[in-house]
Amino acid sequence: MYKLPYHKEQNEQIIKEFVDQYPFAFLTGCNSENKPIATQVPVFIEEKDGRKILSGHIMKNTDHHKAFLHNENVLVVFTGRHTYVSGTWYSNPNMPSTWNYMSVHAKGIIRFLDDAALEDVLRKTSLHFENYNQQSTTVFDNIPLEFKQRVMQAIVAFEIEVKEMDNVFKLSQDRDSKSYHNIIEKLKEQSEDGRVIAAEMKKRIKEVFPDAKE
Repeated sequence: MYKLPYHKEQNEQIIKEFVDQYPFAFLTGCNSENKPIATQVPVFIEEKDGRKILSGHIMKNTDHHKAFLHNENVLVVFTGRHTYVSGTWYSNPNMPSTWNYMSVHAKGIIRFLDDAALEDVLRKTSLHFENYNQQSTTVFDNIPLEFKQRVMQAIVAFEIEVKEMDNVFKLSQDRDSKSYHNIIEKLKEQSEDGRVIAAEMKKRIKEVFPDAKE
């Protein structure tokens, strides 16, 4: 991960909101042969006794489950919107192009939980993505018992105690004011990814350029 200070988000609340907004994360580790493994699952973050805890569930007896049983060290990567930024948009156009993006990396220790905790995780996950509609037929408590019991045999809940958390919010903070504003205008003309990045950049104008009038 890049360690450039001007591409770091310092506000803990903004980082948490980012993780909440983009919960479908890469869960990565190494297996017993020291080969990398990865899976993608929704992961939730919360504070417990002053510790950051990530929780979710995966299928049992998969390559990643076996790897995490062998090696409890985990990297979780949350990624958001990203977009190409053309060097032709800079005040000096004879510059290489780049990519603007936002990403949060969490390193921690994984442990697997019991069936009661699995029920809690499945309930929380289903409610979250059903916008907390208690009447939804796909919410955990409304699914037929026989089906729940059968499915739960094949999956396991986990918690990850976060030991390190880092981020890159690469949003052209190292550009001059004219380039920065022009990039925003150009990205507004792009796809939704570009428009989202433009909005994120606009939020930060006063932070990047304290003397800016807008």
